[in-house]
Amino acid sequence: MKSRTAKLLALLCLLPFALFFFAFQLAPLFWVAVHSVQTADAWGLGNFREVLASPFYRQAIRHSLEISLWSSLIGLFIAILGSYSLRQVDSRLRDFVMAFANMTSNFAGVPLAFAFIIILGFNGAITLLLKQAGLIEDFNLYSKTGLIILYTYFQIPLGVLLLYPAFDALREDWRESAALLGAGAWQFWRHIGIPVLTPALLGTFVILMANALGAYATVYALTTGNFNVLTIRIAGLVAGDIFLDPNMASALAMILVGLMTLITIVHQWLLRRSYHAQN
Repeated sequence: MKSRTAKLLALLCLLPFALFFFAFQLAPLFWVAVHSVQTADAWGLGNFREVLASPFYRQAIRHSLEISLWSSLIGLFIAILGSYSLRQVDSRLRDFVMAFANMTSNFAGVPLAFAFIIILGFNGAITLLLKQAGLIEDFNLYSKTGLIILYTYFQIPLGVLLLYPAFDALREDWRESAALLGAGAWQFWRHIGIPVLTPALLGTFVILMANALGAYATVYALTTGNFNVLTIRIAGLVAGDIFLDPNMASALAMILVGLMTLITIVHQWLLRRSYHAQN
């Protein structure tokens, strides 16, 4: 009886979360999925065919994937170096950097875009200094390269916060044992460090990809909606005064969901391969 009562109480406590999850996650996703296969006069895959046949929409998909991929890879690489380095420094400095990373991971949207315009815009402080030093001739923050730099900025703190706890799995006695057996630093990381960290690295990469693919406010504030990425196109079709087409926006949203689903499936497959290789 006590066990049954405890389970019933746990289910009752879970009910508010379940209702919230259904109302704000499953129901909107179902609505988007239904409307993605609805056109003005019929039901079918017409919206998806139009997306795949349109160079404009294909460019939006390509830009979103390229910016997300490169910003995630660069951000993940810097986060790995930062997380490992934090393990080697004084605890006070480590606490300060972690608190700073926690704060900057939420620094996005309009304030971040405005900050980058001041720093790296056409007349930004750092841009002018680099031009005067002769290090660069020109730099366009509002291009794909500029957006990759901008996205990488808010990827790094998130990557550090996610990866820092993963380094707890690397025990110091493993490194000492490997050194006693004659293994160098590269051999230790190849055979011990990287395999142990692989699940955390892959999981962090997927989260960074999702974070970049879903970014909207920052790129909109920076380019005023003139750069062609999926989130900008979805917003334009939902709230646009001229090209209003919620069904097409739903199709683009489902493509975005499909991309993330594909990335997650590949992530799970790589995790299984890593697990079987270690065993």
